[in-house]
Amino acid sequence: MLGLPVIVHPSQADESTPGDWPPERTVRELAHRKAAAVREQWRISHEDFGIVVGSDTIVALDSQILGKPKDDEDAVRMLTLLAGTWHDVHTGLCCIGLPDGKTVQGHRVTRVLMRKLTQEQIRSYVATGESRDKAGAYGIQSLGSVLVERIEGCYFNVVGLPLSLLATQLEAFGITVP
Repeated sequence: MLGLPVIVHPSQADESTPGDWPPERTVRELAHRKAAAVREQWRISHEDFGIVVGSDTIVALDSQILGKPKDDEDAVRMLTLLAGTWHDVHTGLCCIGLPDGKTVQGHRVTRVLMRKLTQEQIRSYVATGESRDKAGAYGIQSLGSVLVERIEGCYFNVVGLPLSLLATQLEAFGITVP
């Protein structure tokens, strides 16, 4: 969307964190781990140029962090908790320059109101498979959009990559978008 060349490279970074970390610290640390892991992998086998972008998204309901569901029943549990409530979606973003390791970090928060849902609607959504590998067990950019009544903040943050924050961070590397 930003008109820049992109190569997607999964990090395989460890995503475990202490349970007492607040959401902001959790997403910032995980975004940094992912970017740092890819930077090391990339430097070993490729030319030393470019910027690695790492991101991580979680859903927070009050003080409870909802990451990716372990299975379909966990997804049902998460969506049952979220139905009819406001929650926060946190995304951490970390850019690391390949040549020098220059690092720029940040995070965004978006408030989301999920509409009231019946257990039948929740189970039907989970059965689509879309909730797998999604923080909070839903994806706003696809069929999960019908679960969301309203948002306050950045839509792209809920998708998992806050583009305005990314554009701001890229400026620190001399890249201006648009």
